[in-house]
Amino acid sequence: MAYTLGYLYADGSLEDAAYIRGKYVRVSSVEKNNIVKIKNWLNSKHTIVSQAPTSKNGKTRYLLRIGNRELYNDLINLGLYPNKSLTIRFPNIQKKFLSHFVRGYFDGDGCVRISMRKGKKHTFVLSKLCSVFTSGSKVFLEELARQIKNAINTKLLKVYNGHSSYMLSYTTEDSIRLFKFMYGKVDQAVYLTRKAAIYSKYFKLRPQRLDRKVKSILQYLG
Repeated sequence: MAYTLGYLYADGSLEDAAYIRGKYVRVSSVEKNNIVKIKNWLNSKHTIVSQAPTSKNGKTRYLLRIGNRELYNDLINLGLYPNKSLTIRFPNIQKKFLSHFVRGYFDGDGCVRISMRKGKKHTFVLSKLCSVFTSGSKVFLEELARQIKNAINTKLLKVYNGHSSYMLSYTTEDSIRLFKFMYGKVDQAVYLTRKAAIYSKYFKLRPQRLDRKVKSILQYLG
C-alpha cells in the first residue's frame, strides 16, 4: 500500500464529481502491467480503459477510474486531493514504509538513465548513472530530497526547474544508494520491471560497482 500511495502521488488523481455525487480515484500510465497490479491490490472490479496517443510519437495510456467514497476519503486523509499537481506536499510516511513509497513515486514520476560518451578510440564508453524524480510541486521534491538524505545519506540536492516541471537528479554514487534503498526490500514484484532493468544493465556494464547487497538484489530481481 505504501508503494501504491507513492504511485498515486505521481500518476494518480482524485475527482470530486459533485454533479453526480461521485468521488473517484484515477490512476493512469503507459505501463499497463502496473495499472493491473494496482487494480488488484485495491481489490477493484473496475475496467481499465485504453486511451489513444494524443501525438504522433505518443504512447497508449491505460486508465483505471475507481468510484469509491471510502477509498477517496482515505486518500484525502493521507494527503492527496483534487488538482494536486502543483501544490502537493510530502506525506507523513513511517520510516519502515519510506523505501516502498519512494519506489512507487519513482515508478510513476521518475526515470533512470545510463549516459555514454565517446572514448579516446572513438568508441562509446559508460559515463554515469542518473536517477531523476519529477513533480509540479517544488516543496514536494525538496522534502523528498531531505527524506532520502536522512534515510541513506545522499547529498542534499537542490531542486531545479525543468522545462515543464521541477526535477531532483542524482548522479552515480547516490543512484547506487537509491537502488539499494528502493529495491532492497522488494517483494511480490512490487516494482516496475522496465526501470529496475536499467539499473541491472548498469551493473552488468560496471561489474566493479557490485557489492554483496547489490548482488543479492540483482539475484532477486532476476
